[in-house]
Amino acid sequence: MKDDSTGMLGRIVFAWWKGSKLDCNAKQWRLFADILNDIAMFLEIMAPVYPVCFTVTVCTSNLAKCIVSVAGGATRAALTMHQARRNNMADVSAKDSSQETLVNLAGLLVSLLMLPLVADWPSFSLGCFFLLTALHIYANYRAVRALVMETLNEGRLWLVLKHFLQRGEVLSPTAANQMEPLWTGLWPSLSLSLGVPLHRLIASASELQRLVEGHHEPYLLHWDQSRSPEKDSWVTVKKTHQVLDKLFPKFLKGLRDAGWNTEKHQLEVDEWRATWLPCPEKKVL
Repeated sequence: MKDDSTGMLGRIVFAWWKGSKLDCNAKQWRLFADILNDIAMFLEIMAPVYPVCFTVTVCTSNLAKCIVSVAGGATRAALTMHQARRNNMADVSAKDSSQETLVNLAGLLVSLLMLPLVADWPSFSLGCFFLLTALHIYANYRAVRALVMETLNEGRLWLVLKHFLQRGEVLSPTAANQMEPLWTGLWPSLSLSLGVPLHRLIASASELQRLVEGHHEPYLLHWDQSRSPEKDSWVTVKKTHQVLDKLFPKFLKGLRDAGWNTEKHQLEVDEWRATWLPCPEKKVL
């Protein structure tokens, strides 16, 4: 009962805490789920060895498995959508399920053959577990590394931007995916908002006028004085506008030419919505 409630609570908390990141970093969380599943199985094996900690060990293992079910299921859906190049998501999902069933069946047959050999040798069976677990993690690492995502997430965008600013050319999706780290938590997280209230950017109408002065693009740049005070912040903003106006068209064209999908992205953004009420109809006298 305790392990079930711990797993249910962990599933809810994890989905609330990391749910929005699973789409953005599907490869990383897929590998994380595979490793965590192996850790959960190891805890189940070790639980009878230490009867004093049996309950804690079993609850921890069940919690890990519930997190695996959330992360693994969500990332599987994201990767299946990526692989369905002909809008055949159901077909890809069915074949993926069949492949997994075949692998599980082969594993069952091998385990039935090996069980009589290792039943009386606990240390040997534990050694086999570590060996097969290492092979499993390596195989999953190679499988995830082979994926080439054409959408930009935070990690791939950082790599592409850095290469573009240093060499003036855009990395291809294949090259960027090969350089992308596959462990979560290695990138400094950025706070992005897709649309914010205007009062967060300006404090007065005169400040708004200075922001839009001489600039006709559909966006605003604002220097946050509270985080990084600078004497000539308005000069910096204007120079940044000039640099962006010069480099961004070239960067966007380079992305398209290199094969990146620029119609959508996998950046984690905090959305802000506004509602415009219809204007009352004017009565003509």
